[in-house]
Amino acid sequence: MIILWIDPWTTTIGFALIKKENNKMELLDYWVFKTTPKIDLSLKILEIWNDISHIIKKYNPEILSVEKLFFQTNTKTAIDVAQARWVIVYEWMKNKLRIMDYTPLQVKKAITWNWKANKLQLQNAIKILFWLQEIPKPDDAADAIWLAYMWALNSKNII
Repeated sequence: MIILWIDPWTTTIGFALIKKENNKMELLDYWVFKTTPKIDLSLKILEIWNDISHIIKKYNPEILSVEKLFFQTNTKTAIDVAQARWVIVYEWMKNKLRIMDYTPLQVKKAITWNWKANKLQLQNAIKILFWLQEIPKPDDAADAIWLAYMWALNSKNII
């Protein structure tokens, strides 16, 4: 099974793909795609949609895992990112794929056993788990790896 995780934003969108067979996990790919800076949000949404469609066609994943949104102060950013997130969810629904989502706190606790873990602690944990030579970069791609891993850890409980 191939799991695609997307860390939704409006300018830099991280993604990671993990292949899970039996109890073994392999990191297939990770990176970010970027939208054109300083253009209208509707055009950014279209770029995101095109990039998500391309990833689906290229890797043929079975499952999408996407970060739940959590914003305390910046309502405009929250609304913009929510729009980007729902374009991603729509593409998955259109392709009849399963979808799961997690909060950043759930991921921190599952990977490091510490819900207060910082990004560097999470990156180091992923480096160790996947036998990487260095911590994954950029940060948005690293975020996507954590979340794909989180889903793969818990997938035995999902039908």
